[in-house]
Amino acid sequence: MYNCISPGNVNNFVFFPSPSLSLSHTHVVIVIAINLHYPIGHCFCSSCVQEVKTITSLQISEFKLCDGEAGVSYGHQVLYMSKDFGLRTEGSKYPDASGILKDGFSRLLYVIQAPHVADGTISHFQQSLVLQGIHVLISSPNEKLEYGIDESYKLSIASSGAPVYAHLEAQTVYGALHGLQTFSQLCHFNFTTRVIEVRQAPWEISDQPRFPYRGLLIDTSRHYQPLPVIKKVVDSMAYAKLNVLHWHIVDSQSFPLEIPSYPKLWNGAYSISERYTMADAAEVVSYAQRQGINVLAEIDVPGHALSWGPGYPTLWPSKDCQQPLDVSNEFTFQVIDGILSDFSKVFKFKFVHLGGDEVNTSCWETTPHVRNWLQKHSMNASEAYAYFVLRAQKIALSHGYEIVNWEETFNNFGNKLSRKTVVHNWLGSGVVERVVAAGLRCIVSNQDKWYLDHLDTTWPDFYSNEPLANITNPKQQELVLGGEVCMWGEHIDGSDIEQTIWPRAAAAAERLWTPYEKLAKDPKQVTGRLARFRCLLNQRGVAAAPLALPGRGAPLEPGSCYMQ
Repeated sequence: MYNCISPGNVNNFVFFPSPSLSLSHTHVVIVIAINLHYPIGHCFCSSCVQEVKTITSLQISEFKLCDGEAGVSYGHQVLYMSKDFGLRTEGSKYPDASGILKDGFSRLLYVIQAPHVADGTISHFQQSLVLQGIHVLISSPNEKLEYGIDESYKLSIASSGAPVYAHLEAQTVYGALHGLQTFSQLCHFNFTTRVIEVRQAPWEISDQPRFPYRGLLIDTSRHYQPLPVIKKVVDSMAYAKLNVLHWHIVDSQSFPLEIPSYPKLWNGAYSISERYTMADAAEVVSYAQRQGINVLAEIDVPGHALSWGPGYPTLWPSKDCQQPLDVSNEFTFQVIDGILSDFSKVFKFKFVHLGGDEVNTSCWETTPHVRNWLQKHSMNASEAYAYFVLRAQKIALSHGYEIVNWEETFNNFGNKLSRKTVVHNWLGSGVVERVVAAGLRCIVSNQDKWYLDHLDTTWPDFYSNEPLANITNPKQQELVLGGEVCMWGEHIDGSDIEQTIWPRAAAAAERLWTPYEKLAKDPKQVTGRLARFRCLLNQRGVAAAPLALPGRGAPLEPGSCYMQ
């Protein structure tokens, strides 16, 4: 594998994540900068066809010819974006009644045009080289965002035409949105002509994700995150082609969400202003869905639930021993049923996360009425833990959800879990293999590699974490839905969330998007592209931190963004 990215100049293309590319020229070498996941870009050479990896949200900036290759040249054609660059949909089967594609096109124009004022004169250029717009053909009229939906797309741009249009084909509108992200990374401002260019045409790009679940967790219990902050996180996820926002809404510290069925629950919020109404939650779901991102809502039971008690103290085993939730009290399960009933009206993703981790059952054993209940039902505390989780699962199933639980549930009573359970790995190695061998599905978030709050975990660690490690059976591999990077909120609020997430999350995003055989075997080969993606995020208003430092680091000295 060649390292085709040179951090020195900033004139060519680097995609992130890395897509699959094919080029029309006979002798062309290209690296693309696309708004995909962070996947990486490879080179095409005339005498050696090397992998072209998909790069998520890297800037179309720099490319270097593969060293040692003779007879190789760049594609030579430059196209100039019309000031009236438009969207065409003739022949598309998708009616866009709710404006998802139109909004995606508006976002495309914004991210292309926002960095600089393109006040050059297009009429000076040959009209056959003026890119008039993008023609989008979508095969499916359905815009329901379902798990496992087709996210593939094909993007082609001719080298000239009368007129010349980019052409984007996708099975679904959400695949088309990914294609628009990729197109945005092909657009480059020329400081001499003051116009936006698409260089090295013609382009042919065919792309699709490796895993259907590519997630990011945010935690709004440890610190409240205002709605505009959450929306900015969603925007940045779309740049990297992540498609699940795991919303860890409540925890021991606070209960910020309105639950209409039990309106006193949000008495557990930090303050009256640090709350989300159900309308706020619906706005987050809608905003994310319109960018192809599902929202996985989590209530963590029976542990991590101290904040439920200020509104309903009988949910505590006692006022002196306040968690886990009282397993002996029928009211506990009535409240869970009410929460999930309210969730089902807003959170439409097929999965709900029920937590189940870090449950210390000593409170049940030391509280007299709970201890008596255990004795009456011939249970010890460990059995009561299983009883609680399984009963919560049945409630979720009754509301039409499939369930995600943290891995402790599998580690302790995996053979009793519903077959509709997805086990969420976080503690360590070996769990994923055991889960899929048992025939259950799994999401990978091992804390030693994919916890963003671990500031000493570097981006190469994020990049190198392979969800299918040691799993060779194809049927078992299919049970690994994908992975998720986790932004736990103990030390995170609106002031530092972006620079703690990015750019390290992009390294994982490429791992989850790009085909395994096209991933860099050495993360050093990704450095240039990821640096450019980080700078692209900065240009788009996302406070992504430098690569060269641990998580959330600040620049050490003056210098170019691309060299940090």
